Amino acid sequence: MVTKPIPPRAAAVLARMVHIPAGFPGGFIQLPHGAQMHWAELGTGRPVVLVHGNPSWSFLFRSLMEPLARFRRVLAPDHIGCGLSDKGPPGYRYLLRERVADFGAWIDRVAPQGPIDLVTHDWGGMIALSWAVNHPARVGRLVVMNTAGFGLPEGATIPWSLRLARTPGLGALLVRGYNAFVRGALRHGTVKPVSAEARSGFLAPYANWDERKAVLRFVEDVPLSPGHPSWAMVRHTETHLGLLSEKPMLILWGMRDFVFTSPFLDAWRRLRPDARVVKFPQAGHWLLEDEPAACRDEIVTFLESDHG
Repeated sequence: MVTKPIPPRAAAVLARMVHIPAGFPGGFIQLPHGAQMHWAELGTGRPVVLVHGNPSWSFLFRSLMEPLARFRRVLAPDHIGCGLSDKGPPGYRYLLRERVADFGAWIDRVAPQGPIDLVTHDWGGMIALSWAVNHPARVGRLVVMNTAGFGLPEGATIPWSLRLARTPGLGALLVRGYNAFVRGALRHGTVKPVSAEARSGFLAPYANWDERKAVLRFVEDVPLSPGHPSWAMVRHTETHLGLLSEKPMLILWGMRDFVFTSPFLDAWRRLRPDARVVKFPQAGHWLLEDEPAACRDEIVTFLESDHG
């Protein structure tokens, strides 16, 4: 499965890591635009796809890979410019529509048939759900963790840190120059201190100005007005979420998240009153770092109930 030799960027990232979890480096495919996309993989059986957001990568799901691989084929892709994947080619804008196209092209190659389960976090939820509403027959079960499949809900605001990161000129200096977004997430995205090993993993793909381009573009791609190039796709996903209403859903939520705050959870509960909701009062945005065992047990139980 692994492309040999490992692509240069992936090899450089792995060399910076203190510890490489099971399932890495996984596989690589070349997408239609020419960039290599990476995914981690373990196990056999019905696929479950773990979809990360910003500024993380498939490393986020290291606590889930082996437990789920006991009864599932577990795949965790890295979006272009993130993790072990290549940067975007010339002309690549790192927009939601490109992310969704990449995700769809990858799915078509690695899991082209049958239903898949989706485990999503942060902007990975918007990417995966934007694909899912256009392929509802391919979707099995859904796990959403501090994410959205809709625009900014009533009562929610964009935190000052994201507004700074989106400021022309200043945002690039902070995010690409000082790595403030990744370092800020490691400091403020959890309640419990992040271990040195985990810090090494999260920082490894984003070591310099060039490698942090995707992090900045993710921040800039959150649409706040109809003139934004990703506004229409977000609205399309939001208005078509009903196509997934029969899909069993588990909602796990870190209640001390400063980005995906309570209004986002309230919106999910209105949309999916049937879903199981588990709130973690002492978890932040990266709830898999604050509550790895509890999240693992909830997700394993939820997916095992449909084993096969």
